Amino acid sequence: MEYRTVGKTGIQVSNLCFGAMSFGGDADEETSKAMYKRCREAGINFFDTADVYGRSEEILGECIAHERDSIVLTSKVFWNTGADVNDIGLSRKHMMKGIENSLRRLKTDYIDFYFVHDFDEQTPMEETLRTLDDLQRQGKILYPAVSNWAAWQITKALGISAKEQLARFELIQPMYNLVKRQSEVEIMPLAKSEQIGVITYSPLGGGLLTGKYGLNKRPEKGRLVENARYQDRYGANEDYVTAEEFTNYAQEHDVKPSTLAVAWVMANPVVTSPIIGARNLSQLEDSLAAADFRMTDEMYEEISNLSRTPSPATDRTEVLTGRWS
Repeated sequence: MEYRTVGKTGIQVSNLCFGAMSFGGDADEETSKAMYKRCREAGINFFDTADVYGRSEEILGECIAHERDSIVLTSKVFWNTGADVNDIGLSRKHMMKGIENSLRRLKTDYIDFYFVHDFDEQTPMEETLRTLDDLQRQGKILYPAVSNWAAWQITKALGISAKEQLARFELIQPMYNLVKRQSEVEIMPLAKSEQIGVITYSPLGGGLLTGKYGLNKRPEKGRLVENARYQDRYGANEDYVTAEEFTNYAQEHDVKPSTLAVAWVMANPVVTSPIIGARNLSQLEDSLAAADFRMTDEMYEEISNLSRTPSPATDRTEVLTGRWS
């Protein structure tokens, strides 16, 4: 396992982050704790969860209790956590309640990176950023972080933080895999320019890139078969074309598709750590193997060419290529 620095924070994290969303859900408590132990044996010190992941925070809190200061921990706030009208969003009220509940469930007095889980159109950005700054000053979080915001929203927040001398976002968490590459257009260049860490979620595309899917190939069970949200997210015909070609490529190179999919994300120089997840130890091993896989430049380019590269942020492509008019 290699270790990388998160942006300008100086914090060293494993180049794989384990996402504990399955803890207490798709993985029972015993399996969850076994996966945590295996991650630690492999050298992972970076764990991601959220307040809306069921019992995930509680189980992860039990796992890390004996070694809290050796763990880099994230959690998130935004989504609905109760029946009250104020149990959602990025208001000071919801965030203050959210952090206390997360700290209690995680059995810790601080969270290393605290993510705003989505964008709140109802709350002024200044209010959210000042609340994060207060939480940092109180020692309840070390750094603010952001997930599922557009690049312009993150940029606006960085400007406000600089102007008002507030704690800025130090870590971004976008979706990223071989068939979902939109973050290459503006989010990753922004992160590189501003020296912000990037941990990406869904490297396997909800299971699409595990070798189980193709144009005319579907398993009996799985997120893309049973979950409407994932069916919508990965519903394009071209996604299944890519999945089939990717599976064939992995077979030709004698590597499991899951391992190769994670390794491809990891090979992007802007990515600090891909977030891997699993429902059982067998699935976990395939993703862990990416830490030891050596992706050549040639392989990276060949795999990248299996999916559509997103259009650049500007139509002036001659500026990007150096062909001036």
